[in-house]
Amino acid sequence: MTTTPSATANRPPAWQPYFILACGLLATSAAAILIRFAQNDGAPSLVISAWRLGLATLVLTPIVLLRHRTEIAQLNRQQILLAALAGIMLVIHFASWITSLEYTSVLISVVLVTTNPLFVALLSPLLLRERISAFTLVAVFLAMIGGIVITAAGDAGSAPKQDQPLLGAALAMLGSISVALYFIIGRRLRATITIIPYIWLTYGAGAIGLILLMLISGQAQGLIGLPASAYLWMTLVMLFPQLIGHSSYNYALGYLSAAFVSLCVLFEPIGSTILAVFFLNEQPKPLQIVGGILILVALVVASREERRKSTYNAVEAVEAAAEL
Repeated sequence: MTTTPSATANRPPAWQPYFILACGLLATSAAAILIRFAQNDGAPSLVISAWRLGLATLVLTPIVLLRHRTEIAQLNRQQILLAALAGIMLVIHFASWITSLEYTSVLISVVLVTTNPLFVALLSPLLLRERISAFTLVAVFLAMIGGIVITAAGDAGSAPKQDQPLLGAALAMLGSISVALYFIIGRRLRATITIIPYIWLTYGAGAIGLILLMLISGQAQGLIGLPASAYLWMTLVMLFPQLIGHSSYNYALGYLSAAFVSLCVLFEPIGSTILAVFFLNEQPKPLQIVGGILILVALVVASREERRKSTYNAVEAVEAAAEL
């Protein structure tokens, strides 16, 4: 009898996606702080966004040309269109969220933009046919309550523009919805495309969109003549939150559910808040600490459920292979 390789033969060790996801969370927690530093040095928000994705795409291009040309050439039209759509979602996400940091505090902006698990949980059953367990839903709503508490108890912090905090909140919410759709598209595509070609395509599409938006808005003039420190902060945004952070999320989407990955991103406000205390003197209020604890509880609940589901799926795959 001919045996068929196990469906899990090419999977990494069970701990690896979680470890890489954790590294990504640490890297993205620095995003808001680095962006605020660049804004304080005069860099327009769209310039920061375009620099972030454009430079990341340039860094990845030699790797793609040397190692992944065959895979890129074999992609079908649907895969390319979905990657482009994911890139458009990144355009909306970065343009709206980074701009929100001009109007509201780091904590509120990051908390609102990371409410995307609610939208992922609502849309995943429809778009991905991924069943969301009761435990995951409980975790999502716990995290959402924590986010509401943090937002309601806050103010504009050290934002450069203090006059329209509601605009900042609305822009952060738009960034949340768009990144939720980005995660859902990524979950679907990562099942058929390896990580480097996927992020090169999506980052490249996003970079083109942001550059066009920067030119149309007139912010392109702000790219020239900035102090050296602004270019340094923007480059660090590309290196840590983008190449390490977002790429880690995309890697994890190949092995973990979109709902779980997006829920883990809710750790980012906690990391960003800790950094904001030291670097921007934005002190969290007692109620905001309570909200942070709720988010951590939600992460624990979701992590236990994801591990249980992954173990169950692995057992099913082994049993199916044994029957062949």
